[in-house]
Amino acid sequence: MTREEILAEAEAALIAETWPAHPTDDPLAPYDPFTLYLGAAGIIWALRRLDASSLDLDAIALQALEGYRATPNAEEPASLLLGETGLLVLTRSDDGRLAELVAANERNEAWEVLWGSPGTILAAKATGLDWRRSAEILAGEMDGDGLWAQTLVGGEPKRMLGSVHGFAGNVHALRGYLEDDELRAIVESVLRAHAVWDGDDAVNWPPVEGREADRVQWCHGAPGMITTLGDLMPEDLLLAAAETTWRTGPLEKGPGLCHGTAGNGFALLRVYELTGDEVWLDRARSFADTALGQARHHVSLLTGDIGAVLLADACDRHDARFPIMDVL
Repeated sequence: MTREEILAEAEAALIAETWPAHPTDDPLAPYDPFTLYLGAAGIIWALRRLDASSLDLDAIALQALEGYRATPNAEEPASLLLGETGLLVLTRSDDGRLAELVAANERNEAWEVLWGSPGTILAAKATGLDWRRSAEILAGEMDGDGLWAQTLVGGEPKRMLGSVHGFAGNVHALRGYLEDDELRAIVESVLRAHAVWDGDDAVNWPPVEGREADRVQWCHGAPGMITTLGDLMPEDLLLAAAETTWRTGPLEKGPGLCHGTAGNGFALLRVYELTGDEVWLDRARSFADTALGQARHHVSLLTGDIGAVLLADACDRHDARFPIMDVL
């Protein structure tokens, strides 16, 4: 599909204040039709970012907030990607409530961007609210070897490394609280300790400490390390992670950002931004073209077709900032 076709389909799929779920998604909770990860807030954010909609996005965002509040997330209501926080960042309709949610989430034992305080730290930074107390607590929960012991909703404690789940996203949230040199030392120590090498020039990381490095995508693996921590990584690890991403090629999971071709394309674009080597820009563009061709009539920000449009647009503008993580 073309960019224009994907955007037109996204607009046409709107039903009242939200968009329909896609059968390939496994909704994490029944309130997801309104939030950033799979729901209305994410599509509204993308259409705003692309400046490519005739819809009244401000009005739809307020309606989505009302819809969420009618069926709220009882488990983690403050979370950025799956709770009310993302909708309040989108609407800027109640900064007092947003500040309450940031504070309420500061000791969330998930310690990750999806559910925990790293996500609400990003929200507070984006809206000019206080985030330093949450960052202080997050930094204090770091283990001596640089990881966090995380307890996700209904799960057992584990130590994760990824961008949305664990170490990489947590370090990203601590930018501006800890000095870059301190963050670089932490990043190098952790990434070298957990690196899984393929020869001398390709490297990946497991989703969870001690497990197999079996995923090469934004949420888990080398691409997420690049997009989230690229400027803090030693050059040899950066280029080896980029080589892993390129060798793996477009993902069969589809065009999306979270675990699809567009997310990996953003990693290649980030390497171009950091190195100036146009080989990586050409490779990012090839991933964008492939992602557009993988479109499957799927409307959501992090798992759907619009991720391919966001990557293609980012390649045109030479802007490697990753949606939500860098631009919220």
